Amino acid sequence: MAEISLAVIVPVYNEEQVLHDHLQRFIDLEADELIFVDGGSKDQTKAFIEQIGLRCLSSKPGRANQMNAGAVVVKSDILVFIHIDTLVSKSDLALVKALFDQSVIVGGRFDVSLSGSHPAFRVIEFMMNQRSRFTKVSTGDQVQFVRRTVFESIGGFAKMPLLEDVEFSKRLKKIGRIACLPEKVMTSSRRWESHGIIRTVWLMWKIRLLYWLGVSPEKLVVLYRDAR
Repeated sequence: MAEISLAVIVPVYNEEQVLHDHLQRFIDLEADELIFVDGGSKDQTKAFIEQIGLRCLSSKPGRANQMNAGAVVVKSDILVFIHIDTLVSKSDLALVKALFDQSVIVGGRFDVSLSGSHPAFRVIEFMMNQRSRFTKVSTGDQVQFVRRTVFESIGGFAKMPLLEDVEFSKRLKKIGRIACLPEKVMTSSRRWESHGIIRTVWLMWKIRLLYWLGVSPEKLVVLYRDAR
């Protein structure tokens, strides 16, 4: 039996300033396929990635559009979606490969830790991980992964301007078993640090609640942008 293959898909938008610190670690993952998808950056994000010799597609703006575009062109058995500011190791990907090789799971995610040192971040990440483990619903910061065949069968990410990751994981858990890996990936806390910890937590909970109550993502993204 051929070894199971894995593709890493990274949506990017106006990330020129942080690429210097992040590109090498994606190369170090040694994924079978690595592809970046630019959502119409106004800076030199795409050019910088291509100068390094890495593959970078262009797509319509929006993470859902970008991740779907990347999934269309890769050929691997497993799709792993990673944000540019989330730290993932080669051993993390090896865990994902082994998981799919030995079980009937359809997809999953990692536990997450936040990069900031403030004690509040330890509480936030704990609550995020526990909630996700209980509900089997995850966000993109937790590095979502899925069998390619399953991704295609459910139509990929819905074309939403916000919460596409939450909506995707809700559909995914209806298909089969979800893996909630306890190993932690580290994501940047810059959003909380820039806009205030309490304010950001309140905003995210408010958006999740309104979405649950039926408010459209198109209205929620306006709320999100106005609050930033």
